[in-house]
Amino acid sequence: MLCMPYLVSLARRGEATSPLLLANPQAQPGRERLRHLVIGSPEGVRGAINHLHLLQYAEQREWSQLITIPPSGILITPEQGEVFSLLRRDRQLD
Repeated sequence: MLCMPYLVSLARRGEATSPLLLANPQAQPGRERLRHLVIGSPEGVRGAINHLHLLQYAEQREWSQLITIPPSGILITPEQGEVFSLLRRDRQLD
């Protein structure tokens, strides 16, 4: 299971006005594809990935490499009928 969404394209590479486009590739028959997105500092994102690994939810190697968010932001493209839920949680800095 890939927990981070696939990076489909970066429109007009290098221009600050174009967001990253994230799409939901087709799931295998009989399965639902869920997209997990963890946004924060590199240390915070790695910490969340490590925590989910310790909970045996997802292997660390299943996540994509860290992707730098451009100044223009991210565009998530939902499929018909999809919903969205966001969990915000603060973490203690060392």
